[in-house]
Amino acid sequence: MNVQVIEKDGRPEWAILPYETYQRLLAEAEMLQDIRAYDEAKKAIEEGEELVPSEVTYAILDGANPIRAWREHRGLTQQRLAESAGISVPYLSQIESGKRKGRVAVLAAIAKELGLSLDEIVTPKRTGADR
Repeated sequence: MNVQVIEKDGRPEWAILPYETYQRLLAEAEMLQDIRAYDEAKKAIEEGEELVPSEVTYAILDGANPIRAWREHRGLTQQRLAESAGISVPYLSQIESGKRKGRVAVLAAIAKELGLSLDEIVTPKRTGADR
């Protein structure tokens, strides 16, 4: 490897290398980042972290309420989820349809029953800049 080292006060300060070498090193560094990200994801899955299924992702991206998307993915009826969360079916229906926001305690109970965090079922409020 052809590298020119520039020193300052007797210590290496800069390394100048051919552009092709720089490009190769950059590609290798990006590949290493990808390998590390893969290894971290694989470890998380082995430790029990759940992958988000594509049908849930696409449903939410298409505007479905996250609670409804996850409930349907889990194969739960509104009746069953409402009972286990300690709320009425009409209340759950109104939350899923966006007619009601739901209290934090209720949303937390729903999230727990779905095996999710509160952040995973609450959609952030969108502003004009987000659209």
